[in-house]
Amino acid sequence: MLRPRPFLILTTVLVAVALSSFLIPTLADNGPAHRVRNLHLGVSGGNVNDRSSRFCCSGTLGSLVNFGGQKYILSNNHVLARSDQASAGEDVSQPGMIDANCAVTTIVADFTAAPPLGPSNVDAAVALLRPNQMDSTGEIEDIGIPSSTIATATVGMSVAKSGRTTGFTTGTVSSVNTSVNVQYQRGCGQGKKFVVSFTNQVVIGSSSFSAGGDSGSLIVTNNAAHSPVALLFAGSSTSTIGNPIGQVLTQVGIALGGPVSFGGIAGTGKGKSNVTLGESLGPQPLIPSLGGQMRQLPQQAADRVAAVLELHRDSLMSRSSVIGVGIGADDDNDTEGAIVVYVDKTAGPRPILPKSIDGTRLKVVLTDPFVAL
Repeated sequence: MLRPRPFLILTTVLVAVALSSFLIPTLADNGPAHRVRNLHLGVSGGNVNDRSSRFCCSGTLGSLVNFGGQKYILSNNHVLARSDQASAGEDVSQPGMIDANCAVTTIVADFTAAPPLGPSNVDAAVALLRPNQMDSTGEIEDIGIPSSTIATATVGMSVAKSGRTTGFTTGTVSSVNTSVNVQYQRGCGQGKKFVVSFTNQVVIGSSSFSAGGDSGSLIVTNNAAHSPVALLFAGSSTSTIGNPIGQVLTQVGIALGGPVSFGGIAGTGKGKSNVTLGESLGPQPLIPSLGGQMRQLPQQAADRVAAVLELHRDSLMSRSSVIGVGIGADDDNDTEGAIVVYVDKTAGPRPILPKSIDGTRLKVVLTDPFVAL
């Protein structure tokens, strides 16, 4: 999430990505259209009460979901619910105030519900869409209409997202079933900082996949199906973290009191599909301009790593400077799995880690703190 002050825009996060390093695919404008009034999703927006005496904050209105015959905007708790502090009915604007010199812009939705940060294991929230204020088909800028069938993330899966700050980007899932510690701040640009621990998260290893203000973006498969995979909420200069979308839908459904789904069929915006949470699509053709071939870690290799990781997860996470552990691929052989250990390089002495545990290699990723974007 971003905060501006008069005539100067700063990020509240520690992510620093040079504009020159952004990859600019042929379908994307790389951001500008995402920061103005736009009826599509994947664009700037946020709770109009997310401000302080000096700052205002905004994120991304990621996608639309259906509940009880009505449409809701899906984004993060820290974008729509002000990190568990919002009351039902608070206004949600598009674009966000950060893109209007902290002025309130068009009100497009009303904050409705959010699973609590921490116990729910997701950072998610929904706001009831106001009539005729956003594209009711759920089209996402530079992506299109996501499938109503969700996909389960796998190591090596090619994914894409469209967000407020970096626009359309693509990347590759670098670890799954990842435990992470993420830093938040209670107020907009001020207030007490606190850490929330998450488990079973999806990590995209890239310095250009996201930046501050992209929180709330829907991460989808990088193919013609655009199947929802995860909800982007945090990251660092090396990585982006997303909640698995099946878990998001489940927890949002609990908060609302009934089943929640993505509506429409990719490419048509019509109809609904009754699918089971976690169901995956079969092979789909990649869109050439969106990236390269998927090279996914074989399931047997992932299962072997998972068995070892569960025996040592708590021990690894308890070590000084370790802020995440998950299942990834071996750098030397991408058909073999590895335990990925994320180490905060700013936190002092680095932990002493073995090269392998129970025959499974450890891959250390040096990064800065994971923070809510």
